[in-house]
Amino acid sequence: MTEPTEQPKKIAILGSTGSIGKQALEVVSEQSSHFQVEVLTAGTNAELLIEQALQYQPNAVVIGDERKYEQVKDALWNAGIKVYAGRDALNQIVESTEVEMVLTALVGSAGLEPTVRAIQSGKQIALANKETLVVAGEIVTELARKHAVNIYPVDSEHSAIFQCLAGEWNNPIEKIYLTASGGPFRGRTLNDLSTVTLDQALKHPNWAMGAKITIDSATMMNKGLEVIEARWLFHLKPEQIDVIVHPQSIVHSLVQFRDGSMKAQMGLPDMKLPIQYAMAYPQRLANDFPRFDFMQYPQLTFEKPDLDTFRCLRLAYQAMEAGGNMPCVLNAANEMAVADFLEKKITFLQIAEQVEAAMQKCTFIAKPTIEDYYQSDAETRRVYVEANAS
Repeated sequence: MTEPTEQPKKIAILGSTGSIGKQALEVVSEQSSHFQVEVLTAGTNAELLIEQALQYQPNAVVIGDERKYEQVKDALWNAGIKVYAGRDALNQIVESTEVEMVLTALVGSAGLEPTVRAIQSGKQIALANKETLVVAGEIVTELARKHAVNIYPVDSEHSAIFQCLAGEWNNPIEKIYLTASGGPFRGRTLNDLSTVTLDQALKHPNWAMGAKITIDSATMMNKGLEVIEARWLFHLKPEQIDVIVHPQSIVHSLVQFRDGSMKAQMGLPDMKLPIQYAMAYPQRLANDFPRFDFMQYPQLTFEKPDLDTFRCLRLAYQAMEAGGNMPCVLNAANEMAVADFLEKKITFLQIAEQVEAAMQKCTFIAKPTIEDYYQSDAETRRVYVEANAS
């Protein structure tokens, strides 16, 4: 939409068939003079990956499910697009010399290893996979410093903090406030939540997201993961991070500086804006996204989160304060529990119960290595399965 000042940036989109990936491709379409798709990857959705590849003509694609390799290869043969499959291919493709930026939009801890490999290869990171920093934030951010790699946050809340800090890099932060919509069950009691159905939990009031993150929003675990992510992104102590419930989702987050001044970033709840900001930084590219109208939002309200009802948020704070591998355990147990809830194997309230049980049973490591994180993730999943085998 605006005249480029240089060649389009070549981007690898990991998880292109998910919610963030699809919206990132919309941004590419709208800003085609600025961005070029070099690599697309998907887990199992071969049909959509093929469709995206034919439209955006990347140099290469990776399908995680190796059983679908031939299907993708045959469909893209005449287009001259290279096709790879499996976890190793995903980890290797981010090291391609043609890739300038890696947008990590994979769901869950699966995003950790390719993000680490991309950082080690000197690629700039647009991070939509919060679990990477939840699981191994200290190591990942240290790697980024070592390899002079910038991590640009894509989550709307972290993008808001990042935008508020522009021009303020030398001014110490006193506190940040991450806003939360409260999800579909804001104001409900524990008794109310005991009868929640899957369909009810999947209906977010403001944001259109994938199933896993939508459930995380309903339990408020998503906000807990964002708290841990913010700690590492902005080099903060746990006590410097607060959560406030803001049902309108217009104020995306706030920064309070040591003089008491506060900055907030505002806008309509549209993920394409933080995606574009991360991909184009430091430019702000013109676009046709809907604009905010104050008259449509005469009141913006704020309230405290209910940590007794939404125990997942409390558990996330406890994991962050414990440190070590405990956020990794929290994340792995939550992934397992949410998957079970999506398959209607457990109730909504049992998600928090399962996470807490795993945190109590799994081995605590105060100073984990990257291998320790992988092993903690595996141990947590094993402990979870064993505890629910009956």
